[in-house]
Amino acid sequence: MNLILIAVISLGVIALVLAAVLYAASKKFAVYEDPRIAQVNEVLPQANCGGCGYPGCNGFADACVKAGSLDGKFCPVGGQATMNDIASILGLAAGEAEPTVAVVRCNGSCANRPRTNVYDGAKSCAIAASLYGGETGCSYGCLGCGDCVTVCQFDAIRMNPETGLPEVDEDKCTACGACVKACPKSIIEIRPKGKKSRRVYVSCVNKDKGAVARKACKVSCIGCSKCVKACPFEAISVTNNLAYIDPVKCKSCRKCVEVCPQGTITELNFPPRKPKTEDAPAAKPAVAKAAPAQAPSAEAPKATE
Repeated sequence: MNLILIAVISLGVIALVLAAVLYAASKKFAVYEDPRIAQVNEVLPQANCGGCGYPGCNGFADACVKAGSLDGKFCPVGGQATMNDIASILGLAAGEAEPTVAVVRCNGSCANRPRTNVYDGAKSCAIAASLYGGETGCSYGCLGCGDCVTVCQFDAIRMNPETGLPEVDEDKCTACGACVKACPKSIIEIRPKGKKSRRVYVSCVNKDKGAVARKACKVSCIGCSKCVKACPFEAISVTNNLAYIDPVKCKSCRKCVEVCPQGTITELNFPPRKPKTEDAPAAKPAVAKAAPAQAPSAEAPKATE
């Protein structure tokens, strides 16, 4: 009986000592967390998409609190309303951010870019890109396996069965950038939505020279630089045989669209163009003028006998 009692007392003493040690360690090595981090995290959409540039919503909340400023920070899923809520919690000013959307910069549909071979493998753009250049002569264009559709958490992208290209639903797109990271060909870009959702961009990423690019795709950019010369705002540049429109400088005048010989430049959500009228006015039909009537002679003709 005494042995049992001694064992119980010994275990109790050991437990108390260990508890005291753990308590002291927890106090000494405690990490303080600002309670505002949890408050900010609660108003975030918890998409954990990484579109903000931080590892999940909690990482973004931590960065907002510790930075002491919201400059350069934006939650693409929550949008401006969420940033206003965060600013209210932290007592900071929320900057206005221009809405953005994912844009597919490839118009190599089945009609424009004929197939030269058939891929019989895993339905994955990443795997297909690592094995070969694609089913067409363009090694830069969309592979059509739909990796962007798979990674989108918001059902904002679908594959068009007729064109074989992805299409973005701008009403659902949050510009989280998941599709951009998933595309091995880098044909998807996050661009400003623009006023009234109107955008002008080059729907091509082919960097081959003109003749090679044209042979691979009917609507590929050939690097002719006609759009560069036509742009009055210096918003277009040509690098490695490929034109690119800077969305910041572009004023949507659409002069580049008119001069592009390949029809590579896309104008989205604009009203229909008005039919062109001739510069010179049409010539009026000539009207024949009647000859003036002759005045009667002053002397009356004399009667002959």
